[in-house]
Amino acid sequence: MANHKSSIKRIRQSESRRLENKYYAKTTRNAIKKLRTTTEKAAAVAQYPEVASMLDRLAKKSVIHKNKASNLKSKLSHYINTLA
Repeated sequence: MANHKSSIKRIRQSESRRLENKYYAKTTRNAIKKLRTTTEKAAAVAQYPEVASMLDRLAKKSVIHKNKASNLKSKLSHYINTLA
């Protein structure tokens, strides 16, 4: 167990951040899955800005790497463009 007050506080903070990051990462993954299973182009185009915003937010908070967010957005936009 930690011996310093600052260490104890750091443990509390990191645990709460971990839970928050886990929630937002899971929510984003579900949104990506929902977009990938969409077969209508209009619906996919409407969902894309929301998902891209979620990915940018995760990258900004360093939950995921900025290049991973960029790659995911690129793949999603490519998928939307292939829809008829």
